[in-house]
Amino acid sequence: MFFAVISILPEMFTAMSQYGITGRALTRQQAEVLLINPRDFTTDNYRRIDERPFGGGAGMVMMAEPLEKAIMFAKQQAASRGKVCPVVYLSPQGKTLSEPMVVELGQLDGLILLCGRYEGIDERLLDQYVDIECSIGDYVLTGGELPAMVLMDSLIRRLPDVMGDDLSAQQDSFVDGLLDYPQYTKPLSFNGVNVPEVLVSGHHANIAEWRFVEQVKRTMDKRPDLWQAFTPTKEQHKWLTRAKISKN
Repeated sequence: MFFAVISILPEMFTAMSQYGITGRALTRQQAEVLLINPRDFTTDNYRRIDERPFGGGAGMVMMAEPLEKAIMFAKQQAASRGKVCPVVYLSPQGKTLSEPMVVELGQLDGLILLCGRYEGIDERLLDQYVDIECSIGDYVLTGGELPAMVLMDSLIRRLPDVMGDDLSAQQDSFVDGLLDYPQYTKPLSFNGVNVPEVLVSGHHANIAEWRFVEQVKRTMDKRPDLWQAFTPTKEQHKWLTRAKISKN
């Protein structure tokens, strides 16, 4: 998957390009990240990319012209790789990132990620070039770089053969509409609390049922909105009945 990231702080992305699962995926060329600094497309000696807003107000606004050139360059780079990539603007005003959205975006060739700074970006640039606005939550950050990394991480980890076990990505929270089940590892006893017996029983059907019921309990407690939207399968209905949990 190809990512072209437009940012005035490309150095921030070394955090994900050199470390962890994403760093390994990039090293193995399972994904590609092209960092584009819009300052490289300015024409003045100061490489200025922002100006004061018309009408007055606090802060500075990123100018349309250098960003337009950066986007066009990103599109050319994508095309040279045989890819068509929408422009995604990381913004608190966008649609909140979710697992279904990650799955949908994962079907694309790649993304051009536009990272804003200051008070935002000239609206004319957004109207003419942005295909998708994406938010990672109802709060404001100093720029779009961290949200861009969150989005890329969520996409890269779902690529084939990136995770050590592809089932890990399939069984995470939200993938099936529920939160994840509790996890345990060695030792068998920690501070007087033992691992649930079913998990060391070797009975896979019982383990699957126990994990599902625990997912339901956790989701009902922490995210009742997800539980209300969840539709169990016929087999899961049986498990809920045995656990005396009603789905109304």
